[in-house]
Amino acid sequence: MNELTEVVIEVWPVSADDVGLWLISGNDAWRSEPVRKDSDPHTTVTNLLEANGAAEGVKLLHSTSWRADGTAVILTYVAVIGCNAFVRDQWTSAAPISPVIPDAVGKPIPVEATEAPIPRYIDVLMHGLRHLQFLLQTDSAARSALCGRWPDHLAVFRSALAGMYDHEHGQEPITLPEGQAAQ
Repeated sequence: MNELTEVVIEVWPVSADDVGLWLISGNDAWRSEPVRKDSDPHTTVTNLLEANGAAEGVKLLHSTSWRADGTAVILTYVAVIGCNAFVRDQWTSAAPISPVIPDAVGKPIPVEATEAPIPRYIDVLMHGLRHLQFLLQTDSAARSALCGRWPDHLAVFRSALAGMYDHEHGQEPITLPEGQAAQ
């Protein structure tokens, strides 16, 4: 019997304060059950945020990627959650997000050019943050939502996909000159 692929949503809820960036869910994303046929991914995202007490402070929702995982396709979203002062005053289990994490954990699992990447959760989170940094440069609605300390905290997350899988040569990722957006 052929089973159908299910769609599952994962949300990486992030917030910023004067101290830095925080993953308010702790050490992992929030994940849904398979998306119901009478629903849609966006509704599932908002339901997941509500179930975790984060629906009121949402400033930006953005789908950053997808990947296959067993019999499911996981749609990844980053949810930017606003806070009043310090993130941990509201989200006591929030974990700090440091731009040095990728260096500490090393490069993603190497694959051949025709194979699908095998991202680790940290790769998914870092990709999502780089997506936000890109949106700051290219999307006026996102730029309005990512106010306050967001631009400062995201400035250190440069685009890295172009070099993150270069294991043989160890080359630096290709980056755009400051102030120049991708075409």
